[in-house]
Amino acid sequence: MLKINIITIGKLKESYWREAAAEYIKRLTPYARVEIVELKEESFDEKSSQEAIKKLEGEKILATLKKIPPAYVIALDATGKQFSSEALSLKISQITMQYGSRVVFIIGGPLGLSEDVRKKAELVLSLGAITITHQMARVTLLEQLYRAMMIQNNRSYHY
Repeated sequence: MLKINIITIGKLKESYWREAAAEYIKRLTPYARVEIVELKEESFDEKSSQEAIKKLEGEKILATLKKIPPAYVIALDATGKQFSSEALSLKISQITMQYGSRVVFIIGGPLGLSEDVRKKAELVLSLGAITITHQMARVTLLEQLYRAMMIQNNRSYHY
């Protein structure tokens, strides 16, 4: 069974995000075991160094990554490669065949990911050309993972 770890900066504060995430995790249960690790978001204001904040959050992410068994690491970042749902499903299938059944997805905070985290990833993935909140990115990722499982299993959800 596929094991998915999602390391993310920040919590889902609003109930509608928590409910949506919980629904997709429930739907994924027959196909994958999903574990989410929420790391504390760093406080910042307009005067803060964005790079310093990303570096601090990146250090937390990398420390957490070391605690997870070896896995294929995918970082979500606006600069990453975009996939259609079908192509993402195929990519996940290829990853699990080549590298094993554990995949780690990393979602940064509002400022994005540090360069160190992007370098650690085997794949940098973009969910699209538009900017979305990191909360929305988590729910969108979970929905796309569920969609990928439906595509792989020829289920009707995708169509």
